[in-house]
Amino acid sequence: MLSLSHAREEAVIRERQRTVASGYVALVILLLATVGDVLWLVSTIQAERPVPIIAASLVLTVVLFLYAGFFMVNPNESRVLQLFGDYVGSVKTPGLRFANPFYTKRKISLRVRNFETDQLKVNDKNSNPVEIATVVVWRVVDTAEALFEVDDFVEYVHVQSEAALRTLTTNYPYDAHEEGEVSLASHTGEISERLQVEIQERLANAGVEVLEARISHLAYAPEIAGAMLQRQQASAIVAARRKIVDGAVGMVQMALKELAHQGVIELDEERKAAMVSNLLVVLCGDRAPQPVVNTGTLYS
Repeated sequence: MLSLSHAREEAVIRERQRTVASGYVALVILLLATVGDVLWLVSTIQAERPVPIIAASLVLTVVLFLYAGFFMVNPNESRVLQLFGDYVGSVKTPGLRFANPFYTKRKISLRVRNFETDQLKVNDKNSNPVEIATVVVWRVVDTAEALFEVDDFVEYVHVQSEAALRTLTTNYPYDAHEEGEVSLASHTGEISERLQVEIQERLANAGVEVLEARISHLAYAPEIAGAMLQRQQASAIVAARRKIVDGAVGMVQMALKELAHQGVIELDEERKAAMVSNLLVVLCGDRAPQPVVNTGTLYS
């Protein structure tokens, strides 16, 4: 197994930087050669000398063929050179360049690209169907791998990004039901980082660098959206009630402590219990309390 992996690594075609001649210098030379050869051809035709005419014609044909060696490299662009199917190298120096006319010169962009996946329906860790999509920002960093290791590197990036998104979604729940649990909805930054790593691992041999991957759409599937909304509302109500109760208990403790400290009134245990009960009803109730005025004594 190790030998197969080692052989695979050796078989991968890596990018090689290729330095070629400046196209501006070559253009001046070829223009001078063209003018000189045309003058030579005209003079031989006027002199009616067959052999020099054939020679001048052949030289002119070669000079005109050399013009096929010119190519332009734009900024953030590369030209991959091949000679009869063999990879020769990649040219990234911008400007007018000149190389062997027999080279095939395939253009590939090095600019940053981005795309958004389709909205996928995937079951999360708790088997709840969710709809999810992501935006992936990427660029080509190895032109040889991008062209020769995969059939269509653009399509490859799209398919592998969707596959990575599906795998990631099945490993995490939509919502965190336990403290400290990583979920798709509550830990977007961490999920995005893990998604970026997952996609990059799948594109390791495609000459592509993933710059960013972020969730662009996340929702429960329509068939369970209503039930999950009720569940979220119930959880929110329980959390709010817990907060209210915690605050009410603190306020009751503070009231009893201040009454005892100021010596305003002394209450026995039964009256303290009644006071605590009344305060909790007032503070924790979901409706405004209706006051009852006691015109008698405290113990009446």
